[in-house]
Amino acid sequence: MTTEQHVLACIDGSAVTESVCSYAAWYASRLDLPVALLHVSDIPASTRRDLSGAIGINSRQFLLEELTQLDEQRAKVVNSYSNALVEDAKSHINTDFDVEVSVYQRRGKLLPAIEHFQAKNRAIVMGRRGEDHKNSRINIGSQIETVARASNIPILICSEKFITPTSYMIAFDASKTAIKAIEMVAKSPLLKGMQGHILMIGHHDDSSTESLAVAVEQLTSSGFTVEAHHLPEADAVDTLLTFQVNNGIDIIVVGAYGRSKWRQLFLGSTTTEIIASTLSPVILVR
Repeated sequence: MTTEQHVLACIDGSAVTESVCSYAAWYASRLDLPVALLHVSDIPASTRRDLSGAIGINSRQFLLEELTQLDEQRAKVVNSYSNALVEDAKSHINTDFDVEVSVYQRRGKLLPAIEHFQAKNRAIVMGRRGEDHKNSRINIGSQIETVARASNIPILICSEKFITPTSYMIAFDASKTAIKAIEMVAKSPLLKGMQGHILMIGHHDDSSTESLAVAVEQLTSSGFTVEAHHLPEADAVDTLLTFQVNNGIDIIVVGAYGRSKWRQLFLGSTTTEIIASTLSPVILVR
């Protein structure tokens, strides 16, 4: 029996929640799949310190009871917030998209919640800036690295404003990961019908040049409209983002954990800089 798949949208109530919902709904509609809204609440219990000493046993018991009541009240507030959040998110999707929407609410940490749906997840959509980083200079959510390292499916990291995508570019370095990214794009209807660009920066050896040509042929033979751009060696982030702006490109596709400049994902890496520097969505593939 085949498990029905969905596009998992991780929402947290931050400023990018509406963007996450819209991109998840767009992604799902392109693949003719439902959206699964996931909100995870992490509710830490009050610290149960040893209150002995100057405080008598009766007073200590009274304080512990008060802490328990506070925990219960906190849980009720968090549950109410979660209920309101997922209902608002579902309403937002239903207003603009004709896709089926499911709602899931969990307690604990995000990654275990995502892995609970592993058999159903076709793709994951997350906000570039989480609630815990809303005032951060480098505004990417703290959960992105954790989820990206543990996932073997595409992860779309949203910008703050949804724009219906009409074009994309793939950062290509002829590595196994980049080649796999091409294969994944070729097999999916997600980006079909859009203007595509494949960018290779440097790597002017015969093997890499041939690999770029093969990538273009693979996408073209699968019905994609794509152009190749083999650019001189330069700063990867500046070159990619300048090309994106000059050509009005809506989505950047990056093969995570590739070689060369793409290898050190999220460790002072090119990918982190791209995510933090562009308002456009970035799709990570492994």
